[in-house]
Amino acid sequence: MKLPRVIIADDHVLIVEALCSLLQRHCDVVATVADGRALLESAPKLKPDVIVLDVAMPLLNGLDAGRQLKEKMPDVKLIFITMSPDLDLAGRALNAGASGYLLKSSAASELFLAIKQALKGRTYVTATIAHGLEEMFIRDPRPNRRPREITPREREVIQLLAEGKTMKEAAYILKVSRRTIAFHKYRVMEHLGIKNTADLVQFAIHNHMLVN
Repeated sequence: MKLPRVIIADDHVLIVEALCSLLQRHCDVVATVADGRALLESAPKLKPDVIVLDVAMPLLNGLDAGRQLKEKMPDVKLIFITMSPDLDLAGRALNAGASGYLLKSSAASELFLAIKQALKGRTYVTATIAHGLEEMFIRDPRPNRRPREITPREREVIQLLAEGKTMKEAAYILKVSRRTIAFHKYRVMEHLGIKNTADLVQFAIHNHMLVN
């Protein structure tokens, strides 16, 4: 039987090594990457069946990287593994196209089950999060009414600047002009009512764009 092709995306070396050791007998681990941009570059070339990824990664977080990959590779299965039990974060991951959502405290057997379910076209969410999402929906089944969300490119700019990149460095990474970075930065700051870089960093932390 052909083993499912898997990419592991996480910036913590110990986590990556543990996942590789765990999966290698049941999956073909074709690559490991440490940031969202490396994932965007490698996945289309390697054509994995499943990507096991962290939510918080440098340069581009897992949610935004996963969302972009699902647009390019709609059949790829995304299984998020995170430290955070935040229900809103889980909801955003599922909206981004996740086929699985686990906590890093979940049992190893859950990861195999999540991969198995994902390959069958199903979605697996670890029990604690699943129950929380159900209770949240029961309390308020109406979709959250939020102001206009920032665009994917604006999120990319925010993350890079919040990580301490200069506008010149961000422009180089995104392959745009410094003026374009400045435009997005000040547009976002005006839209969100952010006054300084410290507020920008806090926004990025709150929205799980920065590595813990």
